Amino acid sequence: MCGIIGINSNKQVTASIINSLKKLEYRGYDSAGLATLSNGSINEIKTEGRVDKLEKSLLSQNIEGSIGIGHVRWATHGIPNSLNAHPHSSNNVSVVHNGIIENSTILKKFLIGKGHVFKSQTDTEVIVHLITEHLKTDSYVDAITKTLKSLHGSFALGILFKDEPDLIVGARRGSPLAVGYGPSENYLGSDSYALKSMTNKITYLNDGEFCFIKKDYVEFYNEEGIKINKKVLELSTDEKNYDKGEFKHFMAKEIEEQPLTVKNGIKEYIDSHNNDINIHNFPWKIEEISSITLIGCGTAYHSCLMAKYWFEELTSMEVNIDIASEFRYRKNRFKKDNLYVFVSQSGETADTYAALDLCNKNEMKTCAVVNVIESSIARDSKFILPIHCGTEIGVASTKAFLGQILILYIFALKIGVMKKDLDIKKFSEKLVELKKLPELIKETLLIDNKVQTIAGTFNEAKGSMYLGRGYSYPIALEGALKLKELSYIHAEGYPAGEMKHGPLALIEEGMPVVVLAPRDSYYKKTISNMQEVIARGAKVLLITNKSEDEVTSENIWETIEVESTNEDLLPFLLTIPLQKLAYYSALKKGFDIDKPRNLAKSVTVE
Repeated sequence: MCGIIGINSNKQVTASIINSLKKLEYRGYDSAGLATLSNGSINEIKTEGRVDKLEKSLLSQNIEGSIGIGHVRWATHGIPNSLNAHPHSSNNVSVVHNGIIENSTILKKFLIGKGHVFKSQTDTEVIVHLITEHLKTDSYVDAITKTLKSLHGSFALGILFKDEPDLIVGARRGSPLAVGYGPSENYLGSDSYALKSMTNKITYLNDGEFCFIKKDYVEFYNEEGIKINKKVLELSTDEKNYDKGEFKHFMAKEIEEQPLTVKNGIKEYIDSHNNDINIHNFPWKIEEISSITLIGCGTAYHSCLMAKYWFEELTSMEVNIDIASEFRYRKNRFKKDNLYVFVSQSGETADTYAALDLCNKNEMKTCAVVNVIESSIARDSKFILPIHCGTEIGVASTKAFLGQILILYIFALKIGVMKKDLDIKKFSEKLVELKKLPELIKETLLIDNKVQTIAGTFNEAKGSMYLGRGYSYPIALEGALKLKELSYIHAEGYPAGEMKHGPLALIEEGMPVVVLAPRDSYYKKTISNMQEVIARGAKVLLITNKSEDEVTSENIWETIEVESTNEDLLPFLLTIPLQKLAYYSALKKGFDIDKPRNLAKSVTVE
């Protein structure tokens, strides 16, 4: 995680660094800091906690400078405090770092032997002292080159030098890093989101590259220290500044934006005139693909699991899913006729990117389902399916999850038709139902009062379970994850049929259990499983869809009904009450909903 900003300008940069750090705070918020150069010295200020606290500290200190670096931290090495916060500085070098240096213990021992004194518990500080050591005998280019070769692990770096008042060095291996261009000033950022308020002209560093950022120009180098040329990309500027508006939290706003998210996705991909799906420039013949592997982490993994059901239902392909952090370390048997699909909101998820990189090195067919089309995963995949859901700030993903499963469903439909596994009549019927989905989501969102009442019971419990079968099982997993992320309540998602194989032992009197039982082909079986937990004293919250048929079970604690649609699309509607349950549970507890503890939005470390 962590966020980096660097600005080299002809005017004061402190305020701009603070503003950029606020945009990057979704990447980490347990500590923050910045360093500038002025009057021949490095000026550094760091605080535990949020950027607001850093900003208040600046009011009592005169930190000036036309060149500076800033950082928001998500702790890996060393507890969150001001000592471990970035930047880390020696007398003549200051560094901000995103990533993990795996050989930091060995390097630290070597540097202590050279007389270096360490102040923090972090792995980052070894970078400061390595550069300082190499500068005793080497040029800046050689000192950077030697230092980077000594580091094992992942990093994005921003570096200042006391004796170079017109230089910021950026370097990347594994963790994303971008350069931005402005009039008489240039920028360094861990992603384009923080830079968009200052520029729409961006260059992305590739693995092993570093750059020298001056006020008026930028130089790029490969890992051998040889100067290279890089393209300047122009980002779209159609997105307005994203703020909470009338909502108390970004998450609340993003939940309510989901009808628009789905409407935009449908508009982008569905050709109503020709009654078809627009997936252009598909780079392979459909006959060349006989299986598919879907890969993601966290919520994105739940999207993959959801898509597995659709692909199996709508196509004849063999379908596998994988957690990225497991995929990348297994002995995979790559197949030329397999399509590897990588799902990530940010497009910078470290484990997912590493899995993609592994597939690319084995010359596999790769596809990205991402929200950020300028991201590393998007750039390095052979084919991209953007989810078009707009900026998502809340750490716990909501509208991006619906965006991911929407595009994966649309993709499954298209593959089914291309392979002639899905006949045209059924395909057309599914498109008709799909176009109704935004309005159904809008109607389903009108359940706040009931969810608010129910949320208190979950807060009083020591744990809860979420049960579902078939299409509802991935949604049960996602609902449990949301409650864990936001309310810090232990919650587990299970296939409802698995309860009697062990988890039923956890059921006790008064335990809240969410049962997802829409009127689908699994309905009667799920109701039977629900009765098993009711018989053992659980308080069951049944979530189903509206129907003229009454639920054939007694002793249900509470029921929430979503709108009705075909079986394929019910997961979209079942997701809504689970998002709101997690939100209102956290709200009643007074927790920071947009920035839950120990988590960050863009997971850029392994």
